[in-house]
Amino acid sequence: MFAVYAAEPSPENPLASLRVGERPDPEIPNGWVRVAVKAASLNMHDLWTLRGVGIKPEQFPMILGCDGAGTLDDGTEVVLHSVIGDPSWSGEETLDPKRTLLTEKHQGTFADYVVVPARNALPKPADLSFAEAACMGTAWLTAYRMLFVKSGLRPGQTMLVQGASGGVSTALIQLGRAAGFRVWVTGRTEEKRALATALGAHATFESGARLPERVDAVFETVGKATWSHSMKALKPGGIVVISGATSGDATAAELQRLFFLQLRVVGSTMGTREELGDLIQFCALNGLKPQIGAELKFEDAEQGLKSMLDGETAGKIVFTRP
Repeated sequence: MFAVYAAEPSPENPLASLRVGERPDPEIPNGWVRVAVKAASLNMHDLWTLRGVGIKPEQFPMILGCDGAGTLDDGTEVVLHSVIGDPSWSGEETLDPKRTLLTEKHQGTFADYVVVPARNALPKPADLSFAEAACMGTAWLTAYRMLFVKSGLRPGQTMLVQGASGGVSTALIQLGRAAGFRVWVTGRTEEKRALATALGAHATFESGARLPERVDAVFETVGKATWSHSMKALKPGGIVVISGATSGDATAAELQRLFFLQLRVVGSTMGTREELGDLIQFCALNGLKPQIGAELKFEDAEQGLKSMLDGETAGKIVFTRP
């Protein structure tokens, strides 16, 4: 079958590992289903896979793609949940020490077919295109959990999103506006800030800019480049919810500010199958659809990955198949 895959770990030059070609058709274990992929969205995790982060060298070649949407063999249209837990685990799947994402242990979605546990294929709403549905399972689910499960915010409070144009950031803007929060956003360029405004941000600011007032919560995916600003932006008792650190670890934790102002720092990773179902329902009730910055053919995967590597995104990058 056709696939876009990582041939080997390439820490310094991730695109050097990228291949577009043929891979063996997947076997279907008991309790799993085969999905004909119609669309799959690009995530930062795919660049980590190309670098060899979170995957053992012996697991290459690895088909890329954490999430997607497509059809079962009987024609049912589905959205994929990317978190695959251990069958023996009875608690929340994001806390399962043996959990894994597609592309870490199991082959990913950038292919004609992907196989997943049957519970990981959720019904796709008719009002979402395959490209839109392909954004739900990773970026939008991550944003949903950060905002509604981890932050403890109430409608009417103020949230700051660090970074204006990535997949999680654009989802946070749209979800926050729909839920009744005051949404502030930082962005490196005027174009990125304009995108945030178009998606519903109440105000936008240059990266690192002094804010008119402190906020109740900051949503972080950037890390080192924005961490100090995030800590300074919070009200006493405020919270930082962090789900990524694309610019690296912070050089200082700012512990004095943390304890003196009784700030809270909460980590968040992906979300549960139930949260994905709730997210899909929330979007349907509010008429929300993901911001897609570019829709490309799978054969043009290198173009999409280079845009993400260079930070030139305007929402989700989605790959589609006929």
